[in-house]
Amino acid sequence: MSEARFILLGPGQARPGRVPMPPAFAVKAATDDTEGRLSLLEVVLARDIPRHTHHAADECVYVLEGELEVECDDRTFTAAPGTFVLLPKGVPHALRRASDPPPRVLQISSPGGWECYLEDLFEAGPSVLTDGELDPVKINPIAARHGIHYEEYEEPARPQ
Repeated sequence: MSEARFILLGPGQARPGRVPMPPAFAVKAATDDTEGRLSLLEVVLARDIPRHTHHAADECVYVLEGELEVECDDRTFTAAPGTFVLLPKGVPHALRRASDPPPRVLQISSPGGWECYLEDLFEAGPSVLTDGELDPVKINPIAARHGIHYEEYEEPARPQ
């Protein structure tokens, strides 16, 4: 076995990164660890992830605990523990908490890079939030550097 790329992480351990991740995100295999082929994270979905499209990577989600609402293209379903979802590149999707406590999932991005996007996002701090929620308008400049685009919502016009 080649020891050069071998990784063994115990429970609760994560790979170090450029920016410290919040406790809800644990990088298990970084893009550099896999020569760019994939990244693998264990994630507790503390915030809903707005509808977005990956233009360069497929996203895979495996539900470990809790329930995850998955919107993919024009379908919405609830993923229980043991459910696997492949979200192909180019297809709009959103992920939402459907249980309390929030779902815990394994998230695989192929090719890798998801953790690099998250590092950039966390480095930006609360500037990407509006009223405590992820704001697509504020996220898109960061996401664009990683081939991701969030759908921007306009407030409906109020009747006068």
